[in-house]
Amino acid sequence: MSKAVIFPGQGSQNVGMGKDLFENSAEVRALFEQASEILKEDMQKLCFTENAKLNSTQYTQPAILLVSFSVFSLISPKLKGDIAFGLGHSLGEFSALCASGVLDFASALTLVSQRGILMEETCKSKAAGMMVVLGLEDAALEEFCAKKRNLGLSVWCANYNGDGQMVLGGGREDLQSLEVELKGLGAKRALMLPMSVASHCPILEGMCKEFRVLLEAALCDSFAFPIISNVNAKPYNTKSQALEVLANQLIQPVLYKQSIRENDSEISGFIECGGSVLKGLNKRLSQKDTLSLQTYAEIQDFLQKD
Repeated sequence: MSKAVIFPGQGSQNVGMGKDLFENSAEVRALFEQASEILKEDMQKLCFTENAKLNSTQYTQPAILLVSFSVFSLISPKLKGDIAFGLGHSLGEFSALCASGVLDFASALTLVSQRGILMEETCKSKAAGMMVVLGLEDAALEEFCAKKRNLGLSVWCANYNGDGQMVLGGGREDLQSLEVELKGLGAKRALMLPMSVASHCPILEGMCKEFRVLLEAALCDSFAFPIISNVNAKPYNTKSQALEVLANQLIQPVLYKQSIRENDSEISGFIECGGSVLKGLNKRLSQKDTLSLQTYAEIQDFLQKD
């Protein structure tokens, strides 16, 4: 059976990401050099050294895509014809599109950098944020947020990551005001995330029209394998479908839990390209194994196995 290739999103970044690959692979060094030239940013410095930029959305997103695509580039010769679908978490959907050939590498880097800039600009005046909530059912959180919106608060369910694991998006002060109440409802944890944006909720509606124009110019209509949409958990494989789901992705919740459970019956397992965040989520969502590939040694081991 075929494999699914999966790609992490924002929050998976860390200092030193991709360094081992860079030091051991001429192909990865070339990708870093190309990325540095395209973005007019030293990607080695950005990814390998302590700096505030790595956690700034406009830099975080291309950095994660660069490392994810580097991993995929190294393993893709072994996977040709054996990929059932690609799937990414939020930003990771763009890494999946790049891997499938729907976005070329240069266009993908530019697009996600512009995406990050638009997100930061849109959220700047709205004091936005995100909060992870553990231990409550989806329906209870959906009802809770709806009631709070009726009272004038800006809070939405943004990431369906697993049973009892949800990320909320909205106004930072509104979210912070709900921490004690959520714990009173039975939440094991209600923790603000270190982010200055609120993705996958209506706060980003103002950027959708401009981002759609950028998408239309960047996307092509050639899919090496279908992509599972964050918006509806269904596969797509045409430019017109991609344009519709991606234009709405930033104002709709990420249905990661549903994407895994509704699409794993025809595959033998998952391969995570860069990071191990999704492997952790998948343990609770699927009985199929997830292989996380981050280091050059892990990749070489994978390539040498039958």
